Amino acid sequence: MWPLKWKKREQEYRRQREEFFEAVKRLNRRDFLKIASLSAAVFTAKHVVPPHSFQVVDVVRADPQEKPLFRFAYISDTHLYERELNERFVNAALRAVRDVNALNPPPDFVIFGGDLAQLGQAKELELGKQILSELKVPVKMMVGEHDWFLDMGEKWRELFGPENYSFDHKGVHFIVLMSVHEKDFWTARGMTPMERMLTVAQLDNPLQSPFEVGEAGREWLRRDLAKVSKDTPIIIFSHSPLYKYYRPWNFWTEDAEEIHKMLAPFKSVTVIHGHTHQLLTNRIQNIHFHGMLATAWPWPYAPEGLPKLTVPMNRPDPFDEADGTGWGTVDVHRDGYVDKHYNLWSRNPITVAKAYLESWGKEAIPPAPELPPY
Repeated sequence: MWPLKWKKREQEYRRQREEFFEAVKRLNRRDFLKIASLSAAVFTAKHVVPPHSFQVVDVVRADPQEKPLFRFAYISDTHLYERELNERFVNAALRAVRDVNALNPPPDFVIFGGDLAQLGQAKELELGKQILSELKVPVKMMVGEHDWFLDMGEKWRELFGPENYSFDHKGVHFIVLMSVHEKDFWTARGMTPMERMLTVAQLDNPLQSPFEVGEAGREWLRRDLAKVSKDTPIIIFSHSPLYKYYRPWNFWTEDAEEIHKMLAPFKSVTVIHGHTHQLLTNRIQNIHFHGMLATAWPWPYAPEGLPKLTVPMNRPDPFDEADGTGWGTVDVHRDGYVDKHYNLWSRNPITVAKAYLESWGKEAIPPAPELPPY
């Protein structure tokens, strides 16, 4: 049974949160400070959850000349066990769904960034599908290695369809690319499916091979790109970062350079990826890269290889299980490049604007961390 004082605090938080969202709908510049104060009160009442102040920031910065073409949201890396085994990750996924459903106006769609399950088991994947079915807008699914290596994607395909696909939305060509194939390290060792899964699930297990799109995936991508004009903006969703960050943790895609070569002729390319569970920013030639937050836990930054454009987030508080986690939104501009919003549950939101990448880090610089990242 909850103590009465906590129950009252929760009720007060709910009341103020509802009042805050109603106020945001009526927001103008003159009222900004007043609403900002109200949002801080919401934070104080909950003691854990920050206000959805990214909405306030967006309204204040809004300019008809700079208005994005559209917005989508993302949820990623839920790492679900069965509810009876670990309720924490289930609650985090539900919280992300509730937050996205509270957006007003709603995003055009949600991309799920992979690693829905922890060990690729049918009940984990089915639970994830059930949770995501509560979203009020369409969901685009991407597979991660935790979803794949128990049965090599059989259950995933049954629930969600093919691992590679593309679609067009408001003049932008979107590609969902399976990037976590591995070369066979299990057959010669006589591993069971679960032994293979547990090997891949371990971040730094040296038995596994590097992630790759693979020959079949590259051929699928080549055929898909052949249908697209070089002037059409392209946004790619992948689970691993489509570049080489840190091999010992598989923050890495082995055939990244071949993918970059295929994308080089296109005017505008953005890659948004999961797997790394942290604020992560990079640019290679015409390609802008953005990492996604996880709802389950934050990974530390790797000891080497961090892209120079990344402004890392503060070290998460080990006594706050929600710190360093969250979800986000992406504003897509007419040229296809994006403003990436990180909605951290225990901190103020952070935006990595397209101007920051376009200027190679000279403009619109995100806030520097106040503490060492790790």
